Amino acid sequence: MEKSKFATIITIILVLALVGGIIYFQNQGFAIQDIPSEKVAKWIGEHSVLYIQAGCSHCVDQENLFGENVKFLTTVDCLEETQKCIDDEIEGTPTWIIDNQKYVGVQSIEKLKELTGYQD
Repeated sequence: MEKSKFATIITIILVLALVGGIIYFQNQGFAIQDIPSEKVAKWIGEHSVLYIQAGCSHCVDQENLFGENVKFLTTVDCLEETQKCIDDEIEGTPTWIIDNQKYVGVQSIEKLKELTGYQD
């Protein structure tokens, strides 16, 4: 009887690990597909400013949403340009400024497209 319980527990653990792995890799695939095109990243970069700070994990999360197209964003690193961040009254990072409005925290690509007036 003990061997049967042990086998059942091992089977349950393996099934949970398999399901967890499938979910993880599916989510990774969606993240890759959701990276905006160069055109979208350029539009957002031309119509906004992203304030970040080295060492800020949420800033890294925000930048990762753009993948390699992050280079098209207009960014200000508050550790390097402290006075600009003080002058612009940036109280936390990441912060987006779009049409003179501040948006604090990680913003989705869809939200940024909406806020910057991007048209497909």
